[in-house]
Amino acid sequence: MRKYFEKTDRWVVTFRYPLEELEKPYWLRGRPEINPELCIGCGACAQACPPNAITVHTDMREGLKRVRIFYGRCIYCGRCWEVCPENAIVLTNDYELATDNKEDLVYEVLLPLQKCPVCGDCSEFTERQVHRAETLLSRLPAERREEILRRMLLCRNCRRKILGLEEFKNRRRDKYAYAHQAPS
Repeated sequence: MRKYFEKTDRWVVTFRYPLEELEKPYWLRGRPEINPELCIGCGACAQACPPNAITVHTDMREGLKRVRIFYGRCIYCGRCWEVCPENAIVLTNDYELATDNKEDLVYEVLLPLQKCPVCGDCSEFTERQVHRAETLLSRLPAERREEILRRMLLCRNCRRKILGLEEFKNRRRDKYAYAHQAPS
């Protein structure tokens, strides 16, 4: 019997897990983390998250967009990482998130909203979204690009007022032109 136990001492079957760090595989999908320097606040991650662990809230009073991850709901599927257009989400190797405080499981990124050039209120787009749109729209003709950016910079109220009046004038002009067309 002694010979048997001498042999088994050399072949350890279990790990001393809490006391010693385990070697993690390179492909491990752990806790997702948002890089606040790269995130534009588009919300693609929140739309792709199956358990709704990621939420995006726009606070017009404070002028902030909040991108929040609640790790208590996260299933570590990696969908948020796959759909992020700016590669702002990184899957870390951290999977040990046990805590007795629920607030420790919340990760939040605050992004400033774009100010309306007309009234000074906040638009629903972040400053980084507008900058990203400018770079993407640089391929369009100048007049089309300016029109899209002008609409994007306005808040909802100013967009309704300004663009609503323009559309009303255009419809009225088109209606007038249609009424005065020569019959064919």
